[in-house]
Amino acid sequence: MAKKVDAIILDKTGTITEGRPEITGIQWLNNDDSTKAILVSIEKQSEHPLAEAVVKYFDGISTTGLSNFDSITGHGAKADFNNETYFVGNKKLMFENKINIPEELQNQADEWGKQSKTVIWFSDSKQAVAVIAISDKIKETSVAAIKELQDMGINLYMLTGDNEATAKAIAEQTRIGHYKAEVLPQHKADFVKELQQQGKTVAMVGDGINDSTALATADVSIAMGKGSDIAMDVAKMTIISSDLTKIPQAIKLSKQTVATIKQNLFWAFIYNLIGIPIAAGILYPINGFLLNPMIAGAAMALSSVSVVSNSLRLKWKK
Repeated sequence: MAKKVDAIILDKTGTITEGRPEITGIQWLNNDDSTKAILVSIEKQSEHPLAEAVVKYFDGISTTGLSNFDSITGHGAKADFNNETYFVGNKKLMFENKINIPEELQNQADEWGKQSKTVIWFSDSKQAVAVIAISDKIKETSVAAIKELQDMGINLYMLTGDNEATAKAIAEQTRIGHYKAEVLPQHKADFVKELQQQGKTVAMVGDGINDSTALATADVSIAMGKGSDIAMDVAKMTIISSDLTKIPQAIKLSKQTVATIKQNLFWAFIYNLIGIPIAAGILYPINGFLLNPMIAGAAMALSSVSVVSNSLRLKWKK
């Protein structure tokens, strides 16, 4: 199926980028970081890679007892502490809970967004109290792989839960012409279906739990080997090295494999079309020739050897 792919959807985090996010900046409202223990406590209960970056950054900070922790898919998480609700996540989470965003934090977030950094917010039930910048480097091989896929005539699309500014910056750096920002997991699967309805054969490349639905929906699903177990379980193909340049190689291998199958079928058909009538004695009325059964058996074995040998040529394909 991979040989037919003409559209590839790429997740950003862990696929185009290294998937090892690190905090590069944090700004507290009025320089008041008295709630950082609550932030760390919430993120310790979250399974998102960005949460791991926060926990790592605040290593050594003691946690507090939280209640009513809730992971909000595609948005972030929330929990209660001392009868107050705290939120950690993207800007949509702030808007949906009518959280006020102070101008000083918004200005800093805008600046970080232009630098292709992921921005997450921390707030109480009324207003944002901190904004955090997280950077995830683009893999060294991603730009070359994307160019190679585009040279093969394949349309590329990047989907990410990140904000518009970050998504745009990553798309410009990797020269991906089509991208969508602030995409929820289900929307990824919907986008796969949208492309399929346009008659495209779609491959989805991802590494996280959030990608599993889209992977299951795509015609060809490719998991990056350092991603989540569920992504690899759902996917039809796993790139063990997490190197995007392996994807064009896989597509080329698919084309070569299908070509080899067709060659094997053709020659096997011709071989049997000629060999079986001769073995059955079709030449006997003409010239009295009968094929010795031992020679027929050897010829049949030779047919199998030729097919296997032709298939083994794939080992030397580049």
